[in-house]
Amino acid sequence: MSSEEWQEWVLETHSHHVELLEDWFFAQGALAVSLEDNADEPLLEPGPGETPVWQNVKVTALFTGDVDLEPIRAEIPDALLAKNSRSDITTLRDRAWERVWMDDFSPIQMGPRLWICPSWSEPPDASAINVYLDPGLAFGTGTHATTAMCLAALDDAVRGGERVVDYGCGSGILAIAALRLGASSALGVDNDPQALTASRDNAERNQIEASSLEILFPESPGIDAWVGGSDLVVANILAGPLLTLADELIALMTPGAKLLLTGILTEQAPELIERYATVNLQVSDTRDGWVLMSGQRAR
Repeated sequence: MSSEEWQEWVLETHSHHVELLEDWFFAQGALAVSLEDNADEPLLEPGPGETPVWQNVKVTALFTGDVDLEPIRAEIPDALLAKNSRSDITTLRDRAWERVWMDDFSPIQMGPRLWICPSWSEPPDASAINVYLDPGLAFGTGTHATTAMCLAALDDAVRGGERVVDYGCGSGILAIAALRLGASSALGVDNDPQALTASRDNAERNQIEASSLEILFPESPGIDAWVGGSDLVVANILAGPLLTLADELIALMTPGAKLLLTGILTEQAPELIERYATVNLQVSDTRDGWVLMSGQRAR
């Protein structure tokens, strides 16, 4: 293999094994190890002294081209890996590595009207609705199935003038996209103070007026003003919290309002359908083993 080539080895693990797997990679001669979210889990800016890691992690190790990785692959401890972990080794040509991460993130069309664009990239369609978000701790690339399905559904659902709730807002991407698509006002709810900060920062980047986007903790009394008056409620969380929050989310909806839920695996859908029976929740989209579920409150 040419000295001008590199090898990239990708494995999957859980947060409690990350450090051990990193150490193992370096012991085998890895030059660098990087970590990525492997399940669309928001990870916000850490507090002082904290080093948070996603629960499900994709670990990528970089080796020189002259290292024989096959015998090393045979020796990796299975206990450090996620069940059915991938083990992909690919050859890379030498590149300007400081630019690689930027090249990996380009504008993504999420629906007929909506694009998600990194700040350094020129929008492919200046007349489209372009939401600017840079990849980072509070927001990935937007390509994960759950995020992509939500954004596409918002492009279809928001016609103009709606009051929208983004429950578990994280970076605020869904609330911001809804406002850019024509919603009159939006509420972002999250129990992490850093999520609220990230949402406000991203709203400012997209020139969203502070008066049109309210960002609150779940226990805030300000949420009472949205109960029974929200035209569209969207939550990209996980099945467990969605089951717990069912009554609260339904209570936010005005008669005839729409509900969009994701963060749900295909096999979890029946339980959600039963729990949200009053809004006739159904699977409306599926991607990569995840489902988007939609429902409507009776008029």
